Amino acid sequence: MRNKYFDELVTENDLFYVCFMIEKTSRFLHQRNQYVVNQLGYDHLYHLISVANVLHSDNPDKVVHDLMDEYKLEYGSFHVENVNSELCSRIPTELDMGKVYARLIIDTLLPNEDYIQGLIRIYNDAICCVIDDYTNGAYYEPSYVIARAYKNGEF
Repeated sequence: MRNKYFDELVTENDLFYVCFMIEKTSRFLHQRNQYVVNQLGYDHLYHLISVANVLHSDNPDKVVHDLMDEYKLEYGSFHVENVNSELCSRIPTELDMGKVYARLIIDTLLPNEDYIQGLIRIYNDAICCVIDDYTNGAYYEPSYVIARAYKNGEF
């Protein structure tokens, strides 16, 4: 995938950064990741991944607030961190989950599909509800297991 603004390729690290910011934004807004992805849409996500190499040096909280303001994102009532502590002793960080989703997108990228198309496809799949349910431990499975579960349609 080519960068929108520069004559260079978008990297897997750029994809990871965008997935991290989606996770961070959705947690701050108490929304599912799918909401943030769909509100931004392809063009805005393409812009974000193209400037990720610059934004990564910015304060992540500032980037979240800029996304909220620019794309009119609204607060919700979904709390991904609201889990039974007996079933989940450690909540993964936004960085942890950014890695999980970036790897899943890369591992399942279809022929002729760019990172943004893959990102939209994955975040709109039912597997996200399983991965984001931290009481079942699906998020810490090896990436090939998560990719296989996605392709099979279940864990």
